[in-house]
Amino acid sequence: MPSQRTAPKKLKEPTAPKLPTTLATATGDLADDGVYLSTAFGAVDLVGSEAEDTEFERCSFSGTRLSATALQRATLNDVVFRSCDLANVRLANCRIFTTAIDGSRLTGAAFSDCGLQDVLFESCRADLAGFRFSTLRRVVFRDCNLEAATFQNADLRGARFEGCRLSGAQFSGADMTGTHITDCDLRGIGGVQSLRGVTVTAADAPGLLSSLTAELGITIQD
Repeated sequence: MPSQRTAPKKLKEPTAPKLPTTLATATGDLADDGVYLSTAFGAVDLVGSEAEDTEFERCSFSGTRLSATALQRATLNDVVFRSCDLANVRLANCRIFTTAIDGSRLTGAAFSDCGLQDVLFESCRADLAGFRFSTLRRVVFRDCNLEAATFQNADLRGARFEGCRLSGAQFSGADMTGTHITDCDLRGIGGVQSLRGVTVTAADAPGLLSSLTAELGITIQD
């Protein structure tokens, strides 16, 4: 009796953020213990801002300049970032839920000991970004530049990388059980042994093999 192949199970998309039709316009700088509800942050300059214990719920950021901003213990829920400058932002012990980050710059961004759930990063430049010791649940990176990004000791169970540039990314100590990698550049990634339990497509295998042989000191001769 011929064997039967089952179609790959369709993976669930992260829950999309829900915003009200009308949003209030943000005024002033970010403040400690600030609560921002149904607020729109436009093309304003918040570069280098620092705040602790802030809450953002049902908010949008569009063209906002947030580079080098530092947030500690912030909570983001139902938030959208579009075409924002988030380079070198520092988020420590933050919780981020049902959030979409689209077409934004996150070069050198640091998410340290953060919890992310139902988050979509799409068409973002996130080279050199760090997600050390963070937990990512139903998080998707799609068409992103993640070259030399760091996921050391991160919990990536169920996370997905689709069409991303991951060359030079570091995964040492990460838990990647159930992670899916599709159509990504995996050349030179570190921490290959942490990829136990990962699902990759056949097209990704050559790049992964190159990284594996390099990490294990295997020489392949012609």
